Amino acid sequence: MKNTPIHSFLSSAEKTVDIEIAGLEELKRAFSETELGDAFEEAVELFSSAQGRIILTGIGKSGHIARKVAATLVSTGTSAMYLHPGEASHGDLGSIGAGDVVFAITWSGTTSELGDIVNFCGLNAHPLVVATAFPERWIGRAADICLVLPKVREACPNELAPTSSTTMQMVLGDAIAVALIEARGFSPCNFSAYHPGGLLGARLATLEKVMGTGEAIPKVSVDASLREATVEMSRKRYGCTAVVRADGKLAGAFTDGDLRRCITAYDLDESIAEHMSLHPVTANAQMMSTDALVLMNENAVSVLFVTEADKLVGIVHMHDLVQLGIA
Repeated sequence: MKNTPIHSFLSSAEKTVDIEIAGLEELKRAFSETELGDAFEEAVELFSSAQGRIILTGIGKSGHIARKVAATLVSTGTSAMYLHPGEASHGDLGSIGAGDVVFAITWSGTTSELGDIVNFCGLNAHPLVVATAFPERWIGRAADICLVLPKVREACPNELAPTSSTTMQMVLGDAIAVALIEARGFSPCNFSAYHPGGLLGARLATLEKVMGTGEAIPKVSVDASLREATVEMSRKRYGCTAVVRADGKLAGAFTDGDLRRCITAYDLDESIAEHMSLHPVTANAQMMSTDALVLMNENAVSVLFVTEADKLVGIVHMHDLVQLGIA
């Protein structure tokens, strides 16, 4: 194999990116300058009002895109699945149920493998949305809604391998998923429920999932002494103790810093109420871990007290958030 200067590979990479960006610019123009915009609005309305699932289908590279779009939809709260055209023709058409909408992705609009799915939609009144660059061909003509993609140059030097075309298909799918997120008011808390694992799950975890509760919470009553507060603080791992009223509401906090400041000047039998810090930083149990970390940094504290209606229900140390992997 002939050695090629590395700069030629970088030149190839830059050219590929330029060509694919040009394709996306064409897609962006198509939303406002062609019928794609209206068709997109109709498709999102149809998908958002569907009583069943969105069934994604496609073959080859378009099939890979359809599978990814289905995964994105599912992860953002829209019921969806990918249906392989070959498997559909051998029994899996039965997976298309009442209320389902079919979304077929095909660049050429002539993909013969989609024939059985398209015919099944027609016979059983399942709405069919098609994304294609050739709406005049048979699959486009069979569609209830046709998302017409602009014909663009492929980045492949032979203009054969799907490159720019699949990029546009992917971005179109992302645009649909994002529109559905907005239409349904899908929140970060909703997102968290679908992504409990990995760093993303950690970033979306709420304090409820990481806070110490019950006996793990260091706390003393407002009638406690400095000595009792010091013992409680030493027994627990948070480097502080909450000070609570008889009704369970948070009155203040006493930290190891507070202890160092007063231990040489005061009697340990004095009331903790005279030495506690008022207005400690608090959060609610539904706050996301990333927001809690920001709150700690902004207030230069390492501990948050978690309250509900001013009552102490939990405690979180910065180390708890570090262990999640978000810091």
